[in-house]
Amino acid sequence: MAGQMFTVRDVLYMYSDARTAYDRFVGIGSNPEQARNAVALLVWLDQCNVRAIQHLPGLSPTAVSLVAAEANSVLDCLRGPEPVVPAIPLISALCKDADVDPRFFTFHQDLVVRGVADILDGVGSLIFNNHLNKMLRRYQTGLVGNPPELMAAYSCLSVAVPEDCRSMFITFSRGAPIDREEIFDYFKQKWGDCVVRVLMEKTAGGSQPMYGRIIFRSEAFVQLVLNGERLVKISIRHRQIWLRKYVPRPAATQNQN
Repeated sequence: MAGQMFTVRDVLYMYSDARTAYDRFVGIGSNPEQARNAVALLVWLDQCNVRAIQHLPGLSPTAVSLVAAEANSVLDCLRGPEPVVPAIPLISALCKDADVDPRFFTFHQDLVVRGVADILDGVGSLIFNNHLNKMLRRYQTGLVGNPPELMAAYSCLSVAVPEDCRSMFITFSRGAPIDREEIFDYFKQKWGDCVVRVLMEKTAGGSQPMYGRIIFRSEAFVQLVLNGERLVKISIRHRQIWLRKYVPRPAATQNQN
């Protein structure tokens, strides 16, 4: 969409299939965050000429559930410590004109994650905005004229997000120390340049830090790590760490460096 001027309404129209897919995923009971991530993945695939998302409106609830499960299997493999090839038979079948090799998601995790994160941070702010989509429906049925919010020019620039909103709180197992560099390198090797810095608990006398904080470059990375879960566990060189959404606490902030 570079070089052209579009309104918010134009963009909502362009991504109407994506919004329909999101509504269908939520309608079958999907966690909203998982549904957003799954739709963002399908939108990114669509931009790569893997056009599965356009078939969602005509699928049965059972088939929609299977597509959601397959998309989430891809998202799960993106955050796993070991390379796993996701099973996506239905998504592959829907893309008759495209060659979908599931191994691509395994061996190009950084490319896939950055693409999905760009969708979440960009057009996702419109696709998943319930207020704007409700207003669009009212506009389409003639209940409202030309709402300024829909007629506003769309900007593809991501809005700056405070560090607290793109941070994760991490805890470690006692007796299994891990360095901040190992955490930083883990995500860099998997997802590329996605971490700003890693903070660790300040300790005295050589004691092992028991908690820390990861600050990502984008809130989307936090969403992709959690994928709808409150708490997730990952393994770095056979040592487990637990991650959850960061909630600012002055005391904790003061004890990290």
